[in-house]
Amino acid sequence: MDDLRLVERDVDTQDIKIAARKVQVFYGDTHAIRDVDVDILDKTVTAFIGPSGCGKSTFLRCLNRMNDTIDVARVEGDIHLDGEDIYDAKVDPVQLRAKVGMVFQKPNPFPKSIYDNVAYGPKIHGLAKNKAELDEIVETALRRAALWDEAKDRLDEPGTGLSGGQQQRLCIARAVATEPEVLLMDEPCSALDPIATAQVEELIDELRQNYAVVIVTHSMQQAARVSQKTAFFHLGYLVEYDETGKIFTNPEDSRTESYISGKIG
Repeated sequence: MDDLRLVERDVDTQDIKIAARKVQVFYGDTHAIRDVDVDILDKTVTAFIGPSGCGKSTFLRCLNRMNDTIDVARVEGDIHLDGEDIYDAKVDPVQLRAKVGMVFQKPNPFPKSIYDNVAYGPKIHGLAKNKAELDEIVETALRRAALWDEAKDRLDEPGTGLSGGQQQRLCIARAVATEPEVLLMDEPCSALDPIATAQVEELIDELRQNYAVVIVTHSMQQAARVSQKTAFFHLGYLVEYDETGKIFTNPEDSRTESYISGKIG
């Protein structure tokens, strides 16, 4: 029980959105993630940092069962969303991904109109009874993604015609249109220029009013700017998880300090 107390200290259990215990991930014979224990808090931005290949994106993909799509991947351990085991046989991964939305590294709008990009998920999940309701969902999602003013007069135009930063905000709108509870972001700014990056970072700060947000980032500066909690991964282990300010100014583990100071990376 000591490890459980360690993860849950100073945390009201009401705030825990996702609880992960003893999570292991294997790709064939490769043991990619080892014994990860972490609590993801609601209405909080949690950053996963660490060197390339350390397991942060692999673990992120466990949180909405994206690793299910990889034939050789195997996930062990327990991951609970609001107390429900997401790997239970009764859980439909498609429904889970409506609750736990994902935004990828490169903007990947569908080859459809801006409107249809956002309406796609709500249509599949039957969230709108009629066109008026669907219109409202699309507008709300685009507003939440800070894209409505730029897109409202061109909803019938292809999403692929937007700029890179706008495309990424469209993908965020698409993710929030299904009314998720958690938003996963896998290096969402790595393909964007500094201005678009700043816009997405500002948006992430706004999104945490409504969602638990988990962001994988290779930029420690970005983690420091946008997150309240930070998890440092190294060689498949979760080395340290704490308040972002503490991780960056007074880490407990020497490996964290070495990574923050640039000695390893």
